[in-house]
Amino acid sequence: MLVVVLVCLVPQLHTPMYFFLCNLAAQDIISVSAFLPKLMAITITGDTSISFPGCITQLFLFITCTDGDFLLLAIMAYDRYVAICIPLRYHLIMNPRFCILLVAMSWIVCAANAMCFSFFISHLSFCRLLDINHIFCETISMLKLSCSDTTHIQTLIAVDAPLIGILPVGLILISYVYIIYTILKMRTSAARPKTFSSCSSHLTVVLLFSGTCLSLYMKPESGNSQEVDKLLSLMYLGFIPMLNPLVYSLRNRKVQSAAKIVFSKYIIKDPYKGSSSGRQ
Repeated sequence: MLVVVLVCLVPQLHTPMYFFLCNLAAQDIISVSAFLPKLMAITITGDTSISFPGCITQLFLFITCTDGDFLLLAIMAYDRYVAICIPLRYHLIMNPRFCILLVAMSWIVCAANAMCFSFFISHLSFCRLLDINHIFCETISMLKLSCSDTTHIQTLIAVDAPLIGILPVGLILISYVYIIYTILKMRTSAARPKTFSSCSSHLTVVLLFSGTCLSLYMKPESGNSQEVDKLLSLMYLGFIPMLNPLVYSLRNRKVQSAAKIVFSKYIIKDPYKGSSSGRQ
């Protein structure tokens, strides 16, 4: 929320990179809010029940935000590629209209994909007690409880994983290969350590998120696979959203400067403001 507020209030942050970070922060807020409050309520009260519409809503928000993270991270990697590899054309390529189009298409594609999953699963027949062995209403866990034919959903998962999972990760890695190659060609080496540090931090978060998320749907089944699934889900639903603002935003000097501006302007009141004597 702090990232969203800063990007909205501070004009210095009205750039493509921070616009994308603002959307990433919004997606992280939605994804965490979709499952964590319910999980905390279950832990505190012991009431493990959830309504079927609530379960489908949770599933829809989870798929929308998880897929959106993949696409937004790929868009952000492309933004860094343009900024570092072809800086003279950066403002021409990453113009406001193009940035809004990229983000809008990301939200629309992910919401449409999540709607397909939600529609198909909501029309399944469940012939057993709906005891979902997971921390939220996850797709695979719900399919295991259905006595309907789930071939169409399995096919959708098989298509979804490469297109919205593996392909964006591949584009991210290719972008960073070009970025690192461009950095190595620079004659001045003063900025290299800082840039490499930034790249390594971003790549670490991307690999953690994509690795845990993709392995959940592409790993073979085993005896303790459901317990492993829970741990992997906690990683990319709870741990990664906590890392994103720290790695992408809050360590940035521009964001720290913007936070000081907002804090001094809206939090700290001027003791002389409104005084009849005025300033000396």
